[in-house]
Amino acid sequence: MLSATINTSNLSSEAFIAGYLDDVRYELIDGELIDLEPTGLHEQVAGLINRKLNVAIDLLNLPWFIPMKCLIKPLGQNSAFRPDVVILDQTALANEPLWKTEPVITLGKSVKLVVEVVSTNWQNDYARKVEDYEALGIGEYWIADYLGLGGKRYIGLSKQPVITIYQLVDGTYQGQQFRGTECLISQTFPDLNLTAEQIFVAGR
Repeated sequence: MLSATINTSNLSSEAFIAGYLDDVRYELIDGELIDLEPTGLHEQVAGLINRKLNVAIDLLNLPWFIPMKCLIKPLGQNSAFRPDVVILDQTALANEPLWKTEPVITLGKSVKLVVEVVSTNWQNDYARKVEDYEALGIGEYWIADYLGLGGKRYIGLSKQPVITIYQLVDGTYQGQQFRGTECLISQTFPDLNLTAEQIFVAGR
C-alpha cells in the first residue's frame, strides 16, 4: 500500500529506500515510482530461474547467494532497480557502503548476474536497464520475455517468447537470444543445463 506521507513525484533514491524498500511491487527510475505489475505467472517464471541458479551455485560451491530482496542503486542517480533475480558475490559485499544496514547494492562488482522477467513495462528491461547494468559493469544480464512482450526492434517481428542474455565484453554488452529447445549460454554458469522452453513453460 502506498504511503500517503510520501510525495511520489520526483522521489529521491533515499526517500524511495526509506518508504518502499519492503514493497516489492515498486522500483524507482529517474525519480519516478514504477509499478512492476507482477502477476502470478511472472512469479512462477522468476521462481523457476531462482531455483535453477541456486542449484548451479550450490553445485559449484561458490561464495554467491540470491537475496530474498535487494535493490540495485546506481550512484548519483535517482533510480533504484528491483531485479527479479540477482546473484551477489558475498566476498565483495564488504565494499558496499549501504549493505550492512540495508539490502542495497551500489557497485556492479558485487553482482555476478541479474535477471529481469518482462512485464508490460518492457521498455525499462530492454532499453534503460541494459544501459545502466552495462554502465555499472554487471557481467551478465538476462531478460526473460516469456510472453513475447518486447518491441519488434528487440525481439523481432514474430513477437515470440525469447530469453536474451547480455554478456559484458570489454565494457560493452553483447546480446544473444534463445528460443524453444535452445540451451542458454551463460559465461557465469558455463555448465548450466537449461533451455528457453523450460523457462517459458513455467509461465503457462
